[in-house]
Amino acid sequence: MFKKTSSDSGGTRNELKKGSVGTWQGAFYSLAQVGPAADIAILLIGTFRDVGFRSVTAVLVAWLIYGLWMITPYEFSKLRSNAGGYYAYAAASTKSGFYGPATAFSWLYENLTSSAFAVLGISSFLFLLSSEISSLKYLWVIFAIGMIVYVSVIPYLGIRPSVQYTFITGFAEVMFLFVASIIIIIEVGPGNSFVPFTLPFSIVPVFFLSMIFSISDFTGIGISTTISEEVTEPKKKIKNSLLLSYLFSGLALIPATYALTVGWGISGIGGFASANDPGLIVFERYLGPIGGILLVIFTINSYLSNGVAKTNAVSRVWFSASRDKIIFPKSFSEVHKKYKSPHKAIRAYMILMLVINLLFGFLFGPKTGALILLTGSGIGIIFTHIYANISLTLYTRTQKVFKWLVHGLIPIASSIIAAVVIFYTVQQDILAQISAPSFDNFAYASSAVVGVIWSFVFAIIISFYYVRKKPKIATEAGTYDADHIKISWDK
Repeated sequence: MFKKTSSDSGGTRNELKKGSVGTWQGAFYSLAQVGPAADIAILLIGTFRDVGFRSVTAVLVAWLIYGLWMITPYEFSKLRSNAGGYYAYAAASTKSGFYGPATAFSWLYENLTSSAFAVLGISSFLFLLSSEISSLKYLWVIFAIGMIVYVSVIPYLGIRPSVQYTFITGFAEVMFLFVASIIIIIEVGPGNSFVPFTLPFSIVPVFFLSMIFSISDFTGIGISTTISEEVTEPKKKIKNSLLLSYLFSGLALIPATYALTVGWGISGIGGFASANDPGLIVFERYLGPIGGILLVIFTINSYLSNGVAKTNAVSRVWFSASRDKIIFPKSFSEVHKKYKSPHKAIRAYMILMLVINLLFGFLFGPKTGALILLTGSGIGIIFTHIYANISLTLYTRTQKVFKWLVHGLIPIASSIIAAVVIFYTVQQDILAQISAPSFDNFAYASSAVVGVIWSFVFAIIISFYYVRKKPKIATEAGTYDADHIKISWDK
């Protein structure tokens, strides 16, 4: 019998504030990480660039794939409650703790690169709103720095203000996007078509390449697991938050993608990805200036709430891993005396966001820089899901709660699909560089390749290091539980 109780977490200095988040707040905290309106402004451009008018099919398939991936956090959330989320699940899945360091390191790659969604995303969106703004070449830098400060200060002040903010604005955002999409589809009239839902075999490789952006549209649905230590009755409420955020993400993005497709026009869809703020163009075309203004407001707020939720999630994963002495400095596990936030992890993340986003923004511009970083982000989160899927199967078997469908077949199928997406992403990005060499194409290919090396090769090496050189740390990692539930390794 392996025993670890809350007393091992380091006392109040290392404890987050219990009872700060409810079910619906957790759901829209996750949905804020998805950032539906912001997806329309940046990630959907990547999807439209790859598969054109079939983007709605790519988004629909990505939503279904992510639904399979959500089985793992849904099932784990009923068994474990730890701010480390996927990392903690993986770490506690075996007695050796092998998958913990690998998952933490893979997720770290996603953490560092995905901040571009909010930081460079809002910079690009605001920068391209008008020619007058765009004429000020480096104005985007001010937007980026302002965004980084904002998404660091709000989480620093504690989880309660963050989840209240994301709940209220998130619900309004989803309703706006859904209603606006239905209006656009009705207004298009005879321009509606089933063609966007067709998928000739010849485009399958490119279709799977588009998955890296389409899947990234839904990245974050599972982050309510990272606030499980701050929820009363987490094993009941987190799973409900996960389900609600998944359903609302589909409601917000699938109709909107189709509306953008037919609203732009299937025959001219090739110009969608190259246009400045194409989503805004479609909304203004069918909903007038008011529709366009509302989209701008909700998009800006979507970036803001996404950044806040992302910082909260990242800081808690780093807090959990630091508490376990895995990868991160010990100081990251310190909690602010007043605000009960992992303030040192937040400050470190703020500095890294600043360096990475400004570097890629200066090299490629905010829009392209964001898409390049998000290519790597997709690789990182997919590997994180693979490790978590494997861990669910292993953990449920050792704890004698294994169910062959939800703990065996679905996680295996999910991981196979994930591996296919990674393969085609890397293959197509490398082929693009070979067939049309350019600095940008080289960057896309490099982002994907580095993502694989970081999230698989280095991640596995790091896990071997901890298991062989620091076995006690690896064994204890991820075993803290908010409800003080102990893990038994008895056979």
